[in-house]
Amino acid sequence: MQALVMLTALAIPTGMDLVPLRTLTPTAAVTLQQSAAELAPQLQTGSLLFNEGDCLAIRVYTASPYTHVAIVLIEDGQPFVYDSMNGSGVRKQSLAVYLISQSPDELHVYHPSQALTEEQGRGLAKYLDGQLGKGYAVHHHVTGRRADGIHCSEYVTDALMSIGLLHAERPSKVSPASLQTGITTTGIYESSGTVNLSTPSIAPPKGAHRCHQMWIDTKRCIGHCCDKMSGWFLCR
Repeated sequence: MQALVMLTALAIPTGMDLVPLRTLTPTAAVTLQQSAAELAPQLQTGSLLFNEGDCLAIRVYTASPYTHVAIVLIEDGQPFVYDSMNGSGVRKQSLAVYLISQSPDELHVYHPSQALTEEQGRGLAKYLDGQLGKGYAVHHHVTGRRADGIHCSEYVTDALMSIGLLHAERPSKVSPASLQTGITTTGIYESSGTVNLSTPSIAPPKGAHRCHQMWIDTKRCIGHCCDKMSGWFLCR
């Protein structure tokens, strides 16, 4: 019998796990697809993927680098990733699509210390699939009371509770950071390493003359700064 773990940590506004629509170069897309192909054989039903993103609000609030969490289900030998994301709600994606959506974050991979039984696997699948399409909400992390929507760590916590793997008094107040702490300190999960989702940058174009080059450099610098600030303060 695997141990139960009580999770009572404060939640964070994980609804700020916003993922902007990104335009990837063919090279970047291939790189992330290769990462998915390398990671897939290592995953099992119940594996958790914790994001280490740029959002300063979440990092400061939790004093942790973890900004998002998702859970894996193996179907017909292929890994599918379930999570709850602002703007999308509860969703199911192939591993490759999920990695592309999370680039350029770093993922921390955790596996159950003991592989889930077939019964647990079926129960997990039933719960995860049963929540697909549910809306996203995060305001209720303050009160701890349930809401119509659900945030990422609440969704994963509820899924693990549905198969008796852990227990939380108020799942809506569980954050990615407190979930990671709970599952590792009790030994029901163990770390399996990290996956860097950064991709090769595009070589900047060369200007036709000095003024043109200055314009290109200024545009790239401002764009880069806006992207970084959006990630830091708007959690995008």
